[in-house]
Amino acid sequence: MEIKDNTFSRQFETETKQGLVTVEYSFQEKKIFLTKINTPESFADEDFIADFLKNIMEIAIERKLKVVPILPKIVVFFKKNPIYKELLPPGIRL
Repeated sequence: MEIKDNTFSRQFETETKQGLVTVEYSFQEKKIFLTKINTPESFADEDFIADFLKNIMEIAIERKLKVVPILPKIVVFFKKNPIYKELLPPGIRL
């Protein structure tokens, strides 16, 4: 999976057969806030979204960022993938 960090639009992007899938973010200090997932209208591949989020977590690890999940779907991702809970800032419980 190829992920582009579009810093101008503040989103991670990847192409699928159905179109562009994005995860919007914002930064504050050394934290990245994941705020929204955008998919094509007919897109329903939850496994693809999970893989996309796993790749974003790896980017956060490389950049030494803490991840703040704003979107409920991303909170569910953290609950299903406890390996990434170390990326949560202190005081955030899911």
